[in-house]
Amino acid sequence: MMKFVPKILLVAVLLTAYSCKRFPNPFAEHNTILAEVENKKLYLHDVSPIFTPNMTSEDSLKILRSYVDQWVKKQLKIKEAERMLEESQKDIDQMVQEYRNSLLTHKVDQFYVDKNIDTLFTDTQIADYYNQNKADFILDKTLVKARIVRIPRSYDKKKTIEELMLTPREDGYQDLLDLCVKNNFELTELNQWTDFAVLRSLLPVDKTQDYDYLLNTAKVNEFEANDFIFYVRVLSVCRAGEYAPQESVREVIKRVIFNKRKEEIIRAHEDSLYRGALDNKEIVVNVN
Repeated sequence: MMKFVPKILLVAVLLTAYSCKRFPNPFAEHNTILAEVENKKLYLHDVSPIFTPNMTSEDSLKILRSYVDQWVKKQLKIKEAERMLEESQKDIDQMVQEYRNSLLTHKVDQFYVDKNIDTLFTDTQIADYYNQNKADFILDKTLVKARIVRIPRSYDKKKTIEELMLTPREDGYQDLLDLCVKNNFELTELNQWTDFAVLRSLLPVDKTQDYDYLLNTAKVNEFEANDFIFYVRVLSVCRAGEYAPQESVREVIKRVIFNKRKEEIIRAHEDSLYRGALDNKEIVVNVN
């Protein structure tokens, strides 16, 4: 087996020329060869990005030697791999070619997608997709909207809190909010559809129990912990096995619609290329 010896050319004159001053990246215009492994060459200008103006000459020399050593070792490993894998080289070349082709076609696809994609989604489009594909949106967990108020155990108007949390009056919520602000009560509102488990994690409850009774929207439940009392009311509930509320899957639907639009743009461009090539007799297709 024929061996090869890498040539490492760290020119002494070049290195000492900058030994007495800061290293101001002197390599930009040089074509001096620093190292050579068979027909692969590392030029002086190739290494210029690794230096900064505030480097000392000692640091620059250390970094340069390390860089050249690593470059040589990498080339040697590549050469060794080429020898070891010579029989399977065709497969590797094919893989590289396929990867290159994939990158190129992806770039083309992305160009036409960026040029033509519609990124606006109307409520009607989202609702139409939801209604046509409801079977895809079956919940595997219970979702809730809820409200929690934490008050000191010493507060003597607890009944008022419960009444305000249950009142159907339009100004009832504002009265509750004003009361919490006035007394510095902690008010937690889950206004978006939230996993029931998240609600339970906010309460002083045994995490191993299910607490399904909390899902009664007509009731305010009370929990005590240390010097505080927690009042919680579930405002809306959607149970596991039911259709997910459209609001909770809105972003999912937007992504699905977006991907469908991408596919349509790519397919339309491919069809246009195909028809144009046939019309111009650039391709021949002979499949019965």
